[in-house]
Amino acid sequence: MRLSTRAIALCVGLLVNHGAVAAELPQRWVSAGGALSEWVSALGSESRLVGVDTTSQHPESLKALPSVGYQRQLSAEGILSLRPQILIGTEEMGPPPVLSQIRSAGVQVELFSAQPDLATLERNLQHLGRLLGNEAQATTVFQDYQQQIEQQRAWVAAAQVKQKAPGVLLLLGHAGGKPLIAGKDTAADWLLQQAGGRNLSTHTGYKPFSVESLAGLTPDVLVFSDRALTGDAARSALFKENPILASTPAAKAGRVLELDPTLLVGGLGPRLPQSLATLSAGFYPAETSAATAAQ
Repeated sequence: MRLSTRAIALCVGLLVNHGAVAAELPQRWVSAGGALSEWVSALGSESRLVGVDTTSQHPESLKALPSVGYQRQLSAEGILSLRPQILIGTEEMGPPPVLSQIRSAGVQVELFSAQPDLATLERNLQHLGRLLGNEAQATTVFQDYQQQIEQQRAWVAAAQVKQKAPGVLLLLGHAGGKPLIAGKDTAADWLLQQAGGRNLSTHTGYKPFSVESLAGLTPDVLVFSDRALTGDAARSALFKENPILASTPAAKAGRVLELDPTLLVGGLGPRLPQSLATLSAGFYPAETSAATAAQ
């Protein structure tokens, strides 16, 4: 069957238009936010990244890219030297005069919310999907993520039928120095709740740790997140610099858990569901042991 001249012209027009739209999408990206960098990679577009900030540590391949510094202390010269077409980040990105300078240079600047909740993540992924020209995959990725979070919540609810939610303190430090205590309205607080913990801190935001701040608190679990050290070195530095922590019920029982600090920056990232499951296993060891024995 022969196609009419009009039909052929229509098909050619559609192909040309599709190509034009694809060509208009930014191809050289700089990402100043760990979670956003991870999502770009998860959506199959890591090859578009020409630079990332220091919070972009995952996947490992991102460390080979040029660094534009810390997301809150960006330099226009460093970013513009990479000839990006687009800079993405959250409201944590700055300072504002640098962003204005980058916009004035003709670079598209897109801001995303770092609010830690699923509704915000869905909007972020939809926005990112449009910018990448991959909205369908962004929708699929979010649906899978949402399912993982729902399964996590169901597991925690079942565990809490048998075991009381543990009281938890989350400490964010640097090489063991005086850490910050994560309070309400933080990504850390959301994370502790989703993992089934009860955040003992009642203040809002992050507050410097002190002997006084620990008074009257008896954490069942300590979660520490060090921005310079990992593993045993981070744990040892934490207790060496803050010996009062050794007297807590959590330390005496050996219930001290480590958390990757990049999970607390830039909103909900792809690795969060697995990290929640790991924390939950530490919060509810009896339930975890029972599940393992039944397998």
